[in-house]
Amino acid sequence: MARPINQKCLDCSQRSQQEAIKLHGPGTETACWNPKTCPRKRSHYRNRKANNDKQRGLYREQIAAHQQTETIETISIPIYAPPVAQLYLYKEKPKDSHLHALAISVWQGSEKLADIEPVHCMGMTNTQVRHYLNQVLKVIHERFGITEFEPPIRMEPTECEIAKCPLKEKQCSNSLS
Repeated sequence: MARPINQKCLDCSQRSQQEAIKLHGPGTETACWNPKTCPRKRSHYRNRKANNDKQRGLYREQIAAHQQTETIETISIPIYAPPVAQLYLYKEKPKDSHLHALAISVWQGSEKLADIEPVHCMGMTNTQVRHYLNQVLKVIHERFGITEFEPPIRMEPTECEIAKCPLKEKQCSNSLS
């Protein structure tokens, strides 16, 4: 709880410092003037209203900021994302270039459900690649209910993720030379 206002100090703060010293200084009958504390008290009493208003304003801003952060509500609405099969084709840029390898992964939203092991397609005909893709589609249809692949994603053959890739061995031998 705040200290009660000293009416004598409040009256003294309204006067000039010389008048206050004459009225309350040494040699007077009240003699309450203290040069160490009175100038600060006088300043406090003179500016009391402005200081209190400033403090109240700061307090209101803190309360308002606190209430705003509490009233903001975040709502997350779950979205049902059906599982999809992504087909990654590792091949050079021209459309008619040879397919180096392919990989397949199954996703549901941003969660990866499965990876089909990537395979090299060197030496395989287009019919053999289609037959392999139909076999994979049959397996993922049984497990996840997927009936078709998403549009294929083309990757550079240098990004092939197969560990024993002939292109990686070729690149390693070229970099050593």
